Formats: sequence, C-alpha cells, structure tokens
Amino acid sequence: MIIGLIGKTNTGKSSFFKAATMIDVEISNRIFCTIKPNHGVAYVTAKCPCVELGIKCSPKNSKCENGIRLIPIKLLDVAGLIPGAHKGRGLGNQFLNDLIRGDCLIHIVDASGTTDAEGNPCESYDPCNDVKFLEEEIDLWFADVIKRNLEKIKDKERAAEVLAGIGIRKQHIESAIKKVGFEPAQLAKELRALSKPIIIAANKIDLSSSEKNLEKMKGSFPDLTIIPCCAEAEIGLRGAAKNNLINYVPGSGNFEILKPEKLSEGQKKALEFIKQFLVKWHSTGVQECLNKAVFEFLKYIAVYPVENEHKFSDKKGNILPDVYLMPPGSTALDLAYQIHTDIGKNFIGAIDARTKKRIGAEHKLKDGDIISIQSAAK
Repeated sequence: MIIGLIGKTNTGKSSFFKAATMIDVEISNRIFCTIKPNHGVAYVTAKCPCVELGIKCSPKNSKCENGIRLIPIKLLDVAGLIPGAHKGRGLGNQFLNDLIRGDCLIHIVDASGTTDAEGNPCESYDPCNDVKFLEEEIDLWFADVIKRNLEKIKDKERAAEVLAGIGIRKQHIESAIKKVGFEPAQLAKELRALSKPIIIAANKIDLSSSEKNLEKMKGSFPDLTIIPCCAEAEIGLRGAAKNNLINYVPGSGNFEILKPEKLSEGQKKALEFIKQFLVKWHSTGVQECLNKAVFEFLKYIAVYPVENEHKFSDKKGNILPDVYLMPPGSTALDLAYQIHTDIGKNFIGAIDARTKKRIGAEHKLKDGDIISIQSAAK
C-alpha cells in the first residue's frame, strides 16, 4: 500500500511530506522544487489494545505513544502537476507515471489562493480550480489510454492486463464497465474514482485568506473529503517533540511543553501560535489525512498477531509486538501469509486471543483483532 501526495507545484507538498515523515527534503517557494519523487515512511495511528487490556506493550514493527499505536506506511511525494500534464507539459509524464503507484491520493491544495495554476506566487487565485484541473488531467490521461486500447479493453480477459499499466485492478474495471459502459471519457472518470480515491488537504489554512476559500471548496465539492491542514505547524510540533522540548502525539489537538527553560523567545512565540491554531482547528490536519486515506478510503484494518494468546506475546515475551495493516475482507489465513509465507503454507488454525476461541482459515478479521496463528512451520 502506498499513499501518494499530489498537486500542482509550490502548494506545500514537500512540507506535508516532511511533516508526515520528518525526512529532510528541499522545501522552496519555487516551481518544480520536487523533480524526482520523494519516498518515505509515515505513520497512521490507532488505539493500541494495551490500554484496553491494561498491559504494557513492547512494539517491534511499530511504535506506541501514550496508548496510540503508530503504524508505518509508505508515502510518495510526486513531481508537481500543471495544466496540460496529460500531454506531457511540465513534468506531466513523470507525474502521471509516479501517480499510478498510489493506492490513495492526497491532493495538497494551497487554500490561501496565493499560487496560480502554474505554481507562481499571486493573489486571490481560486483553489477550486486546482481541484477540478487535477481530476481532469488524470481523467484525460486515463481516457487516452482507453481510446488507444478500446478493443482490448472490451475483452474482459485482456482488460486487466492492459489497464494494470496505469494502476487499475480487475475489480475496478468490472465495476466501472458495469456502471458506465465503454464510452472512454465516462469510463476514465469512473476508473479514476475507483482506483485513485482522492482526499483534499486544504494546506496553508493558517493564512488569512484560507478559511473563506475552504468554505468555498466545501460548497463547490460537497462529495469530496476536504481537510483543513497546516503542514508547517506539524513540522514545528514534530521537530520540538524530536528534540524533547514538548510531548506531542501526531494527530493530537494539544501538546505539553516539557522544558520551557530551554525554549528561545522565537520558539515560545511559535508554540503559542500553534497552540491557538489547535484550539481553533483541533489538529494540524496532516495525521487526519493519512488516517482517513488508510482506514476510511482504503478500509484497511489493524491486526495484532501474537504467539501466546494468554499473555498476548511472542515467544520472547514481547507484548503485542507487531501490528499489520490488512485490506478489507482479510482472513486468518491471509494474516498467516502476511507474517511469513511458510506460516501460511503450513497453517493449521488460529485463536482469537481476546475470546480464546478457535477460528478457521476463512474467518474474516476485524479492526483491532489480536490473533494467534497455529502453524506446522518450524
């Protein structure tokens, strides 16, 4: 699973990427600051079962902070998009080729309206234009592929092979064709909606012109998920937490200053500004975008495999050591294969660690399940 960050150039995509990953990337107020895609690890958050069970966990493949489990995901920040990308304008070809790798897309929009369609600084630009043009660019690109391969696509057996090149799966094709038929423009739009769901991150929401534009976007696109966002504030909070100046869990609506004596006047003012921002907006929006992408749009679930169902531990005694993000409809057998191929091949059964009941290979897993897999694998 990969979450892609998309949008026109100079809207704060690299800032969002840094806020989510704390990887140092070039952040600049110039066109095409990002040329090659940035790859990184971000985290989605979920309530850790350790709180419910009243035990102290010892995570290995993730983190737990104050009862919140931080689960790693792959994040991709692609080159900026400008109108005409589907014809190769700007970095269009690279953008579209990178985009297909994303299972869900977060469109970073400059809600302040201070960058025009080309990514140049301006005043009073309507960010609604960005939402429309980006969807249209993807639709036009998909439509072009469909037109060139229409006869192959009409053959159900060949359609998946042809459209796999733009990141479209068989179930998306079948559903889209059933709904709209083979008309290229309509089919392209439906395939994009199914295979590349988009969340709008209304970035730079801290600027004076942003709130009015946010309301305009929500009114113009009532069916879209639009999240107010301030990537710069998230960078500030995570940087302060990394330096042990504050206690902050990503996605929280507050933070605790740990060492006020070590803060400069500039840092104090910045943190006070962010505190007032959080009072109004409840979060910076960065973590909310990531969580919605994984848990609401893609409907993944967090499952905790253990070896000892009584102690909720692995064989070394680590409590709730691992957590896996599993796609919807995953079974106990799917989890076994996710842990290791040999465990899947030698699957015998599984136990729900909460109820201590045995479950079979086809048992559908739920979010937050703690499962002990029984296998003949050594």
